Amino acid sequence: MNKKVLTALAVAGIATAAMATDVSADTYTVQTGDTLSSIATNHNTTIDRIISVNKITNANLIFAGQQVELDDQAVAPVAQQTPVQAAPVQQAAPVQAAQVAPVQQAAPVQQKPVQAQPVSTAAASGSTYDQFIAAGGNAAMWQSIVMPESGGNVNASNGQYHGLGQTNQSWGHGSVASQTAGMLNYANSRYGSVDNAISFRAANGWW
Repeated sequence: MNKKVLTALAVAGIATAAMATDVSADTYTVQTGDTLSSIATNHNTTIDRIISVNKITNANLIFAGQQVELDDQAVAPVAQQTPVQAAPVQQAAPVQAAQVAPVQQAAPVQQKPVQAQPVSTAAASGSTYDQFIAAGGNAAMWQSIVMPESGGNVNASNGQYHGLGQTNQSWGHGSVASQTAGMLNYANSRYGSVDNAISFRAANGWW
């Protein structure tokens, strides 16, 4: 690496200018007013390196015209690094809790009233039952009164009580239609309704 050779002549008390001469590749001639600090700064080295290379015993005492050997490894000025600006930390957007839809209560299931089915017997599936229904009787009355009393036999008799509803009244004889009409009249007149008659029969075993 080429280096400039700076030379200057200085005589104590008399200043004379002269052309710069090549002394050596790493030699500098001290000029009036120079200090080791200024020489080190101008040549990118340090005072300690100059003192060490030239074996100077008194760093405050140098002379104009003195040859100073410069260190081969000049100290390059340290470039200040541009401070890295840290990117501002962005706060994560708050996580919004998923909105839970309110649980809708299921509409109550309306249970249909259970209708009593006619007892599957020979009498129920035969013409006697059909005639009983056609005459105004209903399935509940047939199941709860007729079947327990007579088994659906229009001619049933135990010597005292007769017919579908087992009675000692005149309506206990005759056709299915006449017996059905007699039973309906008896239920309404004595118990107030067929349903009340059915309830009484279920509770007491007779009507």
